[in-house]
Parts: sequence; structure tokens; C-alpha cells
Amino acid sequence: MEKISLESPKTGSDLVLETLRDLGVDTIFGYPGGAVLPFYDAIYNFKGIRHILGRHEQGCLHEAEGYAKSTGKLGVAVVTSGPGATNAITGIADAMSDSVPLLVFTGQVARAGIGKDAFQEADIVGITMPITKYNYQVRETADIPRIITEAVHIATTGRPGPVVIDLPKDISALETDFIYSPEVNLPSYQPTLEPNDMQIKKILKQLSKAKKPVLLAGGGISYAEAATELSEFAERYQIPVVTSLLGQGTIATSHPLFLGMGGMHGSFAANIAMTEADFMISIGSRFDDRLTGNPKTFAKNAKVAHIDIDPAEIGKIISADIPVVGDAKKALQMLLAEPTVHNNTEKWIEKVTKDKNRVRSYDKKERVVQPQAVIERIGELTNGDAIVVTDVGQHQMWTAQYYPYQNERQLVTSGGLGTMGFGIPAAIGAKIANPDKEVVLFVGDGGFQMTNQELAILNIYKVPIKVVMLNNHSLGMVRQWQESFYEGRTSESVFDTLPDFQLMAQAYGIKNYKFDNPETLAQDLEVITEDVPMLIEVDISRKEQVLPMVPAGKSNHEMLGVKFHA
Repeated sequence: MEKISLESPKTGSDLVLETLRDLGVDTIFGYPGGAVLPFYDAIYNFKGIRHILGRHEQGCLHEAEGYAKSTGKLGVAVVTSGPGATNAITGIADAMSDSVPLLVFTGQVARAGIGKDAFQEADIVGITMPITKYNYQVRETADIPRIITEAVHIATTGRPGPVVIDLPKDISALETDFIYSPEVNLPSYQPTLEPNDMQIKKILKQLSKAKKPVLLAGGGISYAEAATELSEFAERYQIPVVTSLLGQGTIATSHPLFLGMGGMHGSFAANIAMTEADFMISIGSRFDDRLTGNPKTFAKNAKVAHIDIDPAEIGKIISADIPVVGDAKKALQMLLAEPTVHNNTEKWIEKVTKDKNRVRSYDKKERVVQPQAVIERIGELTNGDAIVVTDVGQHQMWTAQYYPYQNERQLVTSGGLGTMGFGIPAAIGAKIANPDKEVVLFVGDGGFQMTNQELAILNIYKVPIKVVMLNNHSLGMVRQWQESFYEGRTSESVFDTLPDFQLMAQAYGIKNYKFDNPETLAQDLEVITEDVPMLIEVDISRKEQVLPMVPAGKSNHEMLGVKFHA
């Protein structure tokens, strides 16, 4: 490795900050502690990087996720050793599951104490091995620029994901008068970006034979920023589009070819189309169990083309007749560059459109506030243009179903891991990354109580997010499963008492409202247009369920709760 002399000695922490700045990082989310004190001393007067002080390490990680998910940029977090690092585990695992580019610095005890049960020591490299794309422990100060440059490259290329850098305290404090060259040289890490041309031609050949094709758009479309190409391809060949949860926004919900989200809480039209299709083109979706239902009967009549940047995902759950490894945007561009093939989907489009239109929505005559009505009204008030963040639970699915998405990266949610407590910090990160965009968070009364301490950030850093709590006095999704599959035994899922959320908001200096009248709801919700941080608590129906629903292990066409027009 080439050595590069420095004009003057620098500490490890100086090198961390300068390397990050040189790589374009402008924001770090973190929480100090003993093992990272040298880093925090270095950042005290450092120019060019803003530090956001979270209120819990899990919050810091989700803030970095919200920053990354809403922009596609690298999210960066810093936590201390031991409990600080272990508190960050959920956020790291969440990022791994949803392919979020994160760089996480964990403090570590000094090298002499490693492996000796030193105070606040934890083997974070070993702990995070299964939930990171890669991880490092720095052993020499001069190696810091090289390691960070490599880590950023790994986190942001191919299938994105989290990378952990474990930084011993003495390394971050020691000075060096040279560094190793920070060039990236990773012969064993060479992501395939360019799809195979012959496989692209096979897709079009199969499409020319298909009578009932369907496009499945996953989160990979958003990550590749390929929404424009997706719509163009769907329109050219008149192919209906189904999205995964993380694929929401890759095609506008108002688009005539959009059938809805597929899977456990997907639309009737989307699930029936996937069941009856004779050719499925999946782009950037990993076919997770919440999407496929019973994998043995998923798209059972269809030839499947699977386009994914991660070769490990192809054939893992659903066999692919035409496997394509590569970037989603490049694949769609190649499909569009090929001569147009002839296909006729007129009858198929007529059929799936009829399926889409024959299903009734929720009961709008109820005398209690319906959560779907709250989401639809906020969609109107934000012109369908807000960055929408959710926590996890019933409200997450209602938000996926009823908000009028128009753009990629518009929905920020915890998909694969399903992390309650994700919402508040992720919304903060999204707003910090997008100060000129409206950010609306939908959260339940359960998830709100897991990370509400992060609300302290809103006034301190001037982060005017709108927190919309759909309060059904329960862990709604748990309660729904208990009512549906456990003979109504709502064991530990209904809250007999709840804190006064309005007083909590006041304690953090946040404007707060509480609504429970369906007659005045539409007007009441107009407060969301104010440009201040706020909590809007809405008491909703306590019996409402997320429908349709595909029971676990069943096929997607075996939906419960589908209501048709008379």
C-alpha cells in the first residue's frame, strides 16, 4: 500500500471527519460516550459537517435511515462502544433488510483492552456480521481514510446496505504523519451493473407471446431512480403494474395502469393480476413472503423474468425463467432501446381495470373517524406531494393503501424488518435531508411510545415535521391477528390506559391538536398546512381492520375482507 505523507500530523478523528467531508458527507447523526470522546472533541470546531444529536442510539440510526431513504444519499451515524453500539443494532438490521446505504461508526475500547472484558466493551464486529454488508475494525490510524473510502463505496454501490466501522478509542486519538492511499481496490467486490443483453432480448421475446403480462415494481426501482423508465415501459407495452410496499411511488397511484400494492394487504386487482398473469416481469423486488403469500402458488400460471442487482435474490424464493442480474434503471433503458415487439393486452387491461373498479372502499358512513379518511384527506391537503413516513402497524398498511403517491422515494417506511419506533426518527432524518419538502409522519399510539424522545429534536434543530397519530388504543395489527386467528383473545394488545399525548407534545414545545369528530374532520385537518412541528392526534375506530388480508401461508387470491360494489 502506498504511503502518503501529511503536511502536519493529524489524529484519527481528524482523518475521519476530513475523509467524510471529502466524500460529500454533510450530516451526521450521533450520540456521544466515552469511547468516542476524541471524535466529539474533533467535531467541536470542525466546519462542513453538521452533527444532529439524537436522544437514543436507535433513534440516531433511524434518523440516518430516513435521511438516506428519502434521498438515496449515504446516511452516517456515530455511537459509542458497548451499550451505545448494541442500541444501534435494530437500526443496522433494519437498513440491511431494506437495502439502505448507511455508514455506522461504533466506538470501541482502546486496542489494549479488546478481548479482555473492558468497561463498555462489546464485540460489535462479531455481533453485526450477519446484519451488515461489510464491517471493519480499524487497527492503525493511517488506515482510516482507506477504510472509510472503501466502506462508502461498498455501502452505496450494487445493492446498498449498512457498513460498520469499529473505531478503538486510542486509534481515534493517536496522531499520524502519513496515511495509506485511500484508493478503492476491491477485486473480490465487483457488483454487476450491466444486464446481459441476451437476457433482455429474451424478456421481449416472451412479452411478445404474453396475453396477460404484469410488471412487479419493487424498492429497487426507487433505489435506481428508474420510475420514469418504468412508466415508459409499462405504457409502451400496456402492461399493468403492481408494486411491493417499498415500490410504492415508483408509478403514480393515479396512473391507469397501476393496480395497487400486492401481497398480504394488497389490492384485490393487484393480487388477482399476479395470480392470473402468464408473464411476470419483476424488477427490484426480492419476492418476500408478505408479497408472495404461499410461494408454491404465487404467479403459478406465469413465466417469470426477475431483474435484480443482487444475484443472491434471484431464484431464492421464486424460480426465474429469465434471470437478469443488473441495475434496474439500466435494464429498463435496455428494454426501451430494443425494437418494439408486438403484443396485444387490450382484453387483459380491460379485465384488470374492471377488477380494480369493482371493489368497494371502506365504509364512509361510520359515525367514528375512519383512519382511511384521515390519510385520504391529508393526501388532498398535501397535494399528494409530501414525503410520507410511517411507523409499523395497521397505520402503515392504510397509508400504503390510501395516500396518493406520485414519486419514487416518497414513502419512507420499515419494510423488511417491520420496526416499531422507526417512524419519528426516520421522519426527522427525512426532513433534515429535505428541508424544502413537506414531511408527514403517520404513527400509531404503540410505535409513538417507543421513540418519542426524539421529538426533542424538532424545536432544537427547527424540524417542522407533522406527526399524525392514529390512536386506536391498541397494538392494532396484533389485535387484528388475535381477533382473526386466535378466537378474539386480545392478549396484551389493548391499552387500558395511555399517557396524555397532548401534554407530552407540550413538554417538547410542539403544537398539538386532538380530533375525534368525523363531521368536522376534513376541516380540522387543515391545520397540517401550518409550517411548524406539530402532533395531530386522531382518535379512530377501535374495531377497524386492514383489509384485504391474505392469511399467513395462504395464496394471494385467498383474500379476506374484499367488498364488491352491488
